[in-house]
Amino acid sequence: MAEVMGKVRPPHPFVSRKKSGYPAMKFIDPRIDFAFKKIFGNEKAKEVLVSFLESLLQLEGERRIAELTILDPFQAPRIREMKHSILDVKCRDHRGISYIVEIQVQKVSAFLKRIQYNSAKAYAHQIARSEEYPRLNQVIAITITDFVLFEDFSHCVSRHESRETTTGQSYLQDIVHLFIELPKFNQSLEEASGILDLWIYFIKYAGSLLEVPEKLSANPFRHAFEMAMVANMTIEELEMYDNAGIAIADARGAVELGELRGEQRGIQIGEMRALLRLIQRRFGPAPDWVQARLKAADGKTLETWTDHLLDARSLDEVFQ
Repeated sequence: MAEVMGKVRPPHPFVSRKKSGYPAMKFIDPRIDFAFKKIFGNEKAKEVLVSFLESLLQLEGERRIAELTILDPFQAPRIREMKHSILDVKCRDHRGISYIVEIQVQKVSAFLKRIQYNSAKAYAHQIARSEEYPRLNQVIAITITDFVLFEDFSHCVSRHESRETTTGQSYLQDIVHLFIELPKFNQSLEEASGILDLWIYFIKYAGSLLEVPEKLSANPFRHAFEMAMVANMTIEELEMYDNAGIAIADARGAVELGELRGEQRGIQIGEMRALLRLIQRRFGPAPDWVQARLKAADGKTLETWTDHLLDARSLDEVFQ
């Protein structure tokens, strides 16, 4: 796959500019929480969110969404004060049944615990007094990750709910969790067979597309691309988007740097222990000052001392 601006370009032909009616353009990346909320949390494009939710939740017939209220919508004048990490939505289906949907994109510390805490809080905060229990609506927590969260299975979309262990029946359905793990989605646009596949493709790849593919040129996808166009963003929105992207990059970089340092430290500790064993076999039990110097040494110094050990006649000659 070719890389575009450090991102992977999806393996499919783009529709021509004349055929699509779009010039070459740039889109914000829906994997960034700010961008996701701008695209899917926009009051002017509710059909985008409705299509995504109905395809993910497999809503048909009377269960389809009749009314959708974005509890914290994307509004340009107040974007600096917005809670970007979660998109809260209240839905009502054609049966009159209401439920709360929370969508989270950004990774946070204690990830799975925080997700469960947020869904429980959303459930409990619907009412103020215990006698109002009948008014509690189901909470569906949707989490989209740009990393593999569950190593034990390969499917991209997973549903998690409470079940009785003997019968396997689900009696406690008021809090349900759905996860979309983007790295597990490996389909090309031609292979995408349903609306949900197309939405996952859009979320994963829109930030690296240069044009709108023909397969995504009709609404609601066309409307989603319009919401995602960099050219349609204000200077303030661009600033917020860039800052959100930088914060994510910094967080990932810190993790990768920490992992690298951990690996290097592990190698260094192994070298230190090996050198200590050689010293003890050659000169007997190592004094405290020897162990202190070994602990404080870097990898290059440990290599030098190991070389000295081959010809040294005393500990002083090893550490000179």
